[in-house]
Amino acid sequence: MPDKEWDRPENLPLPVPDEDSLMFWQGLSDGKLLLQTCIECGTKNYPPVSMCCQQFNFEWEDAQGTGSIFSYVVTQQPVHPALKGHTPFLTVIVQLDEGPRITSNLVDGNPENIEIGSRVELHLVELSDEVTLPLFKLCSD
Repeated sequence: MPDKEWDRPENLPLPVPDEDSLMFWQGLSDGKLLLQTCIECGTKNYPPVSMCCQQFNFEWEDAQGTGSIFSYVVTQQPVHPALKGHTPFLTVIVQLDEGPRITSNLVDGNPENIEIGSRVELHLVELSDEVTLPLFKLCSD
């Protein structure tokens, strides 16, 4: 698989923000990766949750958008009809520097050059006014 910019099929369904994740998606649209943080215990949540410490009290904090590859998979078979002709691609679990792990795609990687622990940085891709995806690229340093 050659290094290339991520190619998202037009007819692949978009994420649908819900009450718990709306601030996360709004932050991405504003160019920021926000993490839901429990006011009681300080736990940073991804994905956002409805309740922590038997309470509903959260704040949203800016994340750096950097982390390391915790795990990855090279998808060879289209797992959705819209992905036919768009494989292979890299799906990664990124351990954010703030702690939570986020599942995403690596947009510029070649499977032969990817290693667990490789440093990555956030790469936002705006798909619509409502949806910006948090993808990742390998750090240049």
